[in-house]
Amino acid sequence: MSTGEEFDVVVVGGGPSGSTVASFVAMQGHRVLLLEKESFPRYQIGESLLPATVHGICGLLGVSEEIERAGFMRKHGGTFRWGSSPEPWSFAFAISPRMAGPTSHAYQVERMKFDDILLKHSRKLGVEVREECSVVEVTEDEERVRGLVYTDSTGARHTVGARFVVDASGNKSRIHRDAGGDRIYSDFFRNIAIFGYFEGGKRLPAPRDGNIFCAAFDEGWFWYIPLSDRITSVGAVVSREFADSVQGDPADALSRLIAKCPRIDDMLADAERITEGVYGQVRVRKDYSYSNSRYWRPGMVLVGDAACFVDPVFSSGVHLATYSALLAARSINTVLAGDLGEDESFAEFEARYRHEYGLFYEFLVSFYDMNSDHESYFWQAKKVTAFAESELEAFVELVGGVASLDGTFVDAESARARFKHTAGELERSVSQVDRTRGDDSTPMYQSDIMGSVMEQGTQIQVQAVLGGDLDPEAALFPGGLVPSADGLRWAAAAE
Repeated sequence: MSTGEEFDVVVVGGGPSGSTVASFVAMQGHRVLLLEKESFPRYQIGESLLPATVHGICGLLGVSEEIERAGFMRKHGGTFRWGSSPEPWSFAFAISPRMAGPTSHAYQVERMKFDDILLKHSRKLGVEVREECSVVEVTEDEERVRGLVYTDSTGARHTVGARFVVDASGNKSRIHRDAGGDRIYSDFFRNIAIFGYFEGGKRLPAPRDGNIFCAAFDEGWFWYIPLSDRITSVGAVVSREFADSVQGDPADALSRLIAKCPRIDDMLADAERITEGVYGQVRVRKDYSYSNSRYWRPGMVLVGDAACFVDPVFSSGVHLATYSALLAARSINTVLAGDLGEDESFAEFEARYRHEYGLFYEFLVSFYDMNSDHESYFWQAKKVTAFAESELEAFVELVGGVASLDGTFVDAESARARFKHTAGELERSVSQVDRTRGDDSTPMYQSDIMGSVMEQGTQIQVQAVLGGDLDPEAALFPGGLVPSADGLRWAAAAE
């Protein structure tokens, strides 16, 4: 076993959260090692991005132009067959004054290409990247995590010491428990996704041809993501109570579900499923929502799906992954620079990450609740009125008092009332869309919850575009910290 290597930070996992935190720490001059168990480029589910990632995080990283040159499908918003109306409705990012102008779009990306761009950029910034390396265990003493042990492609074991270990190894993380907490699962979002890739699928009329299309049906909902002019990602999300519908051959099961959703069936009328290469397999994944009870301990921090995951309907996965990576990098950089203490810096990281997760959770629970036209078991189970008290209590315990700045989440009944109010607000806003004009000016962006969901991402976008030429940002929480001028560390808030 080789021993003796020392780094400031060791990152486990080379996906968007891992490469992002590694890059932001390396940009401050620190020595960073990133360990990835696979060899890039590699396949990964998840293709639809939000503007906060494209123009905010990627802008701060200095990789936006490379992302643009990659030729990914441009996404101006989303289109949904969702809610009480039988007709689809759309939203456009440009309608929000927070995202108007050149940053009013995102991309549909092939993750194997997108992730590879971010990881190669980490190398350019000085990160030591080692692929085909699997972490075996975390090393620690009574005070803190001190490093880890990993095996390389030959099976040789290595030990590495570090001031901080970052777990960015995703939902299948083997080391998340070393942060000292438990993974608490949501019953509300305990769904199953079955998905494949098609050639020749129809597109929505321009300028919505790059939109993600989500269509509800009796047993759940479909995503329809145009990855390119040629390839479309298509997946059905069903509840565990409908697990029988995905039994047997996955390709046959997906075909049966497509036939049950007329709008998706029509979009694929002239398409053929891809049966070879990385997109040739129909895959089944349990899209469980969860949050760890602890996101950090001295010497170790969890980011991305290693810490939490929420339902994929609003394409929040890569946003939460890269946003949490930025928050963690700020805390690490602040401690390594000696500006502030570890407890104070990482308390800010965890509070902000739980806040963001809680906002998306509230929005998505309420978004499911507004689908009031279906009488199927799936949609009845997703009604806030049927939201189990144990689930509400778990949610309140995890994000209560943090996700809501006004302290509304103080108990399960208050959470239920807030969800119902938000669902009604979303339903009213969608009902105001003028479909006869193809209107994308969805008043949804005027709702309180959407403003909150987009707020932090938009601030990062503005900082990426304008650099440090900003008015000092107010603390998000009483007594909390604020980002530094360059966005890469924490600073004490001005009096």
